[in-house]
Amino acid sequence: MTTERFERGLAARKAVLGDEYVEARLGAADDFSREFQEVVTEFCWGFAWGDDTLTYRERSMINLGMIAALGRMHEWELHLRGAVQNGVSREEVRTVLHQVTAYCGVPAGVECFRIARRVYAELEEG
Repeated sequence: MTTERFERGLAARKAVLGDEYVEARLGAADDFSREFQEVVTEFCWGFAWGDDTLTYRERSMINLGMIAALGRMHEWELHLRGAVQNGVSREEVRTVLHQVTAYCGVPAGVECFRIARRVYAELEEG
């Protein structure tokens, strides 16, 4: 797929998640999952992230709240790493998690804090 929106999405996806991660996802796509990867890149990253109204940093904070509310912790960890890449501070993440806890419940907040502590420790080591 080589639409303008796909190319914009590919650039955004790589900027947030890293070239290595994105290339691995696209490279691992087979006949079963290739179209899905293309749609995710074009729609989520090209359409939503490709709009310049919000910054990547702002979008990252919104995503942390939405993904936590959905309880998709594997994706939440991925987007936390992207948020760090986009300049979201630890204090801002903590405040987002206070919102998550208040509006999504203590279990969601506990899980996000647990993941965040591990991710920050890994980033400090690496």
